[in-house]
Amino acid sequence: MLSSVLHSDVAIQVNVRIMRAFTAARQIMSASVQMLQRLSSIEYHQIESDKHIAETNLRIDEVFRRLDQGAKTKQGLFFEGQIYDAYVFVSDLIKSAQTRIVLVDNYIDESVLTLLDKRDDGVKATVYTKRITPQLSLDLSKHNAQYAPIDIREYTHSHDRFLIIDETLYHIGASLKDLGNKLFAFSQMLELGADELLARIDGTFGQNKTP
Repeated sequence: MLSSVLHSDVAIQVNVRIMRAFTAARQIMSASVQMLQRLSSIEYHQIESDKHIAETNLRIDEVFRRLDQGAKTKQGLFFEGQIYDAYVFVSDLIKSAQTRIVLVDNYIDESVLTLLDKRDDGVKATVYTKRITPQLSLDLSKHNAQYAPIDIREYTHSHDRFLIIDETLYHIGASLKDLGNKLFAFSQMLELGADELLARIDGTFGQNKTP
């Protein structure tokens, strides 16, 4: 205040220095604001980049998941004595199911129920078999009282064995309870779809439906 009132050489020099000091302070503040803006911009772009990387990783995981699903074995042959190999093969198929498992097999027992229990939660399991014996009925009742229920229905119009995993239909040359006991083959059926087979089964199921 004195430097602006007094008119001496010293007052004039002080006034000039004060103005320079204010100018320098203003430049520093302006530079700081620009730096903060740049830092904020860098932080924003980093966040967006992290989101993009996360989304890309999810897409990559989905691609590999679908590749794994598409890499399911389409056909194969098991020789007599390959009991464990055949068991692991069917176990892996059952574990891969996402929504449903349908088995058409005229000869099943409690070992088949145990095998179907390897499916994930929420996966529906249905079995069509030639005859529900009193023993099988008892096994099923005890099983369903403790584990995720399996629906077993009598169906007498099938000679071969079929396994449906979601939308994929397999023809299996041996009953699941006898896998590996003798030479058998399996193959994925490409000309006949799972829904088409089920539609044909449902068309004749009413003739065999039990109370």
